Amino acid sequence: MRPMVYNGFFPLKMFLCRRCFFRKSLAIGFFAVFLGTGCSTVAEDFARQAKLLNLEREVMRGSNFQHVVYRKSGNSSATLHVYIDGDGTPWIAGRPTDDPTPRNALLLKLMSLDPASSAYVGRPCYHGMHSTDACASRFWLSHRYGEAVVVSLAEVIKHLLRSGRYRRIALIGHSGGGTLAVLLASRLPETVAVVTVAANLDLSAWAAYTENDDLNASLNPAELPALDPSIKQYHFAGGKDDIVPPALMVNAAKQLGSNLIVIDDYDHVCCWERLWANILDDVGE
Repeated sequence: MRPMVYNGFFPLKMFLCRRCFFRKSLAIGFFAVFLGTGCSTVAEDFARQAKLLNLEREVMRGSNFQHVVYRKSGNSSATLHVYIDGDGTPWIAGRPTDDPTPRNALLLKLMSLDPASSAYVGRPCYHGMHSTDACASRFWLSHRYGEAVVVSLAEVIKHLLRSGRYRRIALIGHSGGGTLAVLLASRLPETVAVVTVAANLDLSAWAAYTENDDLNASLNPAELPALDPSIKQYHFAGGKDDIVPPALMVNAAKQLGSNLIVIDDYDHVCCWERLWANILDDVGE
């Protein structure tokens, strides 16, 4: 099955309507906005960027882990948009990093453009939580998409739903966060949409491509049954992405009951903010 290629010559909504008989899906890719400055930690730099975007920070307990959560209020709606970030920096120079927190602010920037009430849910052991009791490097290496990680994220999202009296959620994931968004969708019955950008939806194919064999304890979205047809799926990839090449993800998107949408001139980094308003409009319909 060939991916659906968007060349940018007409509005995205027109492109989506042209293949309305397909399920849609979205994968969120990397955007290189580095936060490292001075002697501050990666987590402190990330928190500083969130503060500049007027996002509220809190720490919430999942099943076994503590999670840093950034929130913002939006228009009155019963749907909460939940953002899940990529893998960050699991390795540096071939060695596990001490703190895998992302060194870019892509997802925070995308969330700041979202008019809906939204929450960025930090992954276990990220954002300065790496030294807490339950954490070990395996949770950002071999177990990064494992059962314990998925269960703990789900607990935080359930708490957000209850505390905000939301009835529905849209899961939005960038890169490895898109992997987790898909894994969470089938476990959270409130899910009405899944959006991924540059997501590694087939761990086996991606591990072979990167010669990375440390995902043996992770769950593979490509091995899941198709998501419920009531869940809107939007899986996006950049035509110039050499970190998660679109060709590796086409079959996985199809297995999930959707299609991969390829944006020709984009890559794993650039330029997802340009389309974000159009994408959110389509998710909200």
